[in-house]
Amino acid sequence: MVLSAEERKKRKAEKDKKYYQKNKDKIAEYKKEYRKENKDKIKEYYNQNKDKRKEYQKTPQGIKSRIISHWKNFGLVHEDLDALYETYLQTESCNVCKKVFQDTFERCLDHDHETGLFRQILCRGCNTKDNWKKKI
Repeated sequence: MVLSAEERKKRKAEKDKKYYQKNKDKIAEYKKEYRKENKDKIKEYYNQNKDKRKEYQKTPQGIKSRIISHWKNFGLVHEDLDALYETYLQTESCNVCKKVFQDTFERCLDHDHETGLFRQILCRGCNTKDNWKKKI
């Protein structure tokens, strides 16, 4: 059986994910030790590539990476964050009050703070008031 490059890549990703889940603590400890031993080297690299990192942050991929990272830091749990990001970008109005978003600042990704599961995309007003819960 000959696998295509895409199938091989998919299998490798699955294998890597299983390995990471199985060895999470071991990998975290290794990374911690590496950072401790190579602190100066890492700091030098960051200083040398400061402009490159700033430019990356302005690219669509950099913006996407920053937003998804932000969601993870706030405890969002979702199986496909890339698809959720695309849905987030394509949503033009609040799922509750139907207010049309003028910019990305008005758009909020609502999630359950206990479970971390995504609920819906809301305007800033609905997200802060939580008045939408009564409508569900």
